[in-house]
Amino acid sequence: METALLTLIPILQEAFKWNLSRTKCAAAIIIGLIKTRSVNLVQLATALPGEAKIESKYRRIQRLMKDINIDMETIAHFIANQLPQTKYTLLIDRTDWKFGNTYINILFLTIYHQGYTIPILWTTLPQSKKCGNTNTKERILLIKQFIEIFGIEKIESVIGDREFIGTEWFNYLIDNNINFLIRIKHNIKISRVNGGSAPARNFFRNLRCGESIQLSNKRKIFGVKLYITGMKLQTGELLIIAHNYSASCEQVLNDYKKRWGIECFFKTLKSEGFDFETTHLTDPKKIDKLIAFMAIACVWSCKTGEWLNNEEDIKVKKHGRKAISIFRYGLDYLREIFFNIEEKICQLQMVLGLIQRVPNRFGAVLNC
Repeated sequence: METALLTLIPILQEAFKWNLSRTKCAAAIIIGLIKTRSVNLVQLATALPGEAKIESKYRRIQRLMKDINIDMETIAHFIANQLPQTKYTLLIDRTDWKFGNTYINILFLTIYHQGYTIPILWTTLPQSKKCGNTNTKERILLIKQFIEIFGIEKIESVIGDREFIGTEWFNYLIDNNINFLIRIKHNIKISRVNGGSAPARNFFRNLRCGESIQLSNKRKIFGVKLYITGMKLQTGELLIIAHNYSASCEQVLNDYKKRWGIECFFKTLKSEGFDFETTHLTDPKKIDKLIAFMAIACVWSCKTGEWLNNEEDIKVKKHGRKAISIFRYGLDYLREIFFNIEEKICQLQMVLGLIQRVPNRFGAVLNC
């Protein structure tokens, strides 16, 4: 059995209490995700160790996806334990695509951490004739699930895009004292100070590119009184944010910038990472299990990238952006280890130490 597999198995057994056979297969899938950068089960089967035929390995993965129990509370705690925050900025968003005649539609709650985000909870929504927006009930259930696992005091704020609006949704967050920043569409009606209302764009039409203002006092939007901050982007598009806590324009805009992290996460799932849209799975329960394995591979890659970046900064290109993401920095390093395992035992122990519940479990070998 591969050295990497032998060292990862105890970590997963301690965290998830699966039997040895299922733990071996789960560990092989996680390492396979990193090596192949693909969620396609055939591709993953080629990465499984052993002399069995590809067809046998493929069936083994299929059985695991059918039979293994992945408790969302346990996986959420495992992910959160890898991050140092005491309070979390939560990003909520949805991704979708079509496989054959089936629409895949997944709602994610992710934790923002130093420029990148890690999935903490998710739900594959019921299949429909098209990939529509989420409803308020689905959003609230996901937030309630987080609160039941971690407690409401762990939420720093919730950030969402234009899909995540509505009276019931806003009131739920306010009633639970949860700070939020939600971008709104430019045609949403906002109350005027002297009565009446007007489309949001009317309040910010005189801004120049790069300029921002915050409307005086709270304004009614969907019948709820909120602060409204707006900015005209360099593209000429308006960025209008509804929020329930008082802060300067600069602070609100800086807080909202974190939302870009979930877009980077979707790239992590797809083109930059695990090619998620190539999965042929359509059963929501199996998709949720596959995401759990990707979440582990994702947090491992990000933590590895963060550690590498502390050792040697990622190069910055002329346009001012980093040449590679923290996630991809770590993912490529892990792949290099797994493809050259016998020559990189020390490096393997070091990166495994990054995902331990107890820090520096491999401290005795860090200097090898």
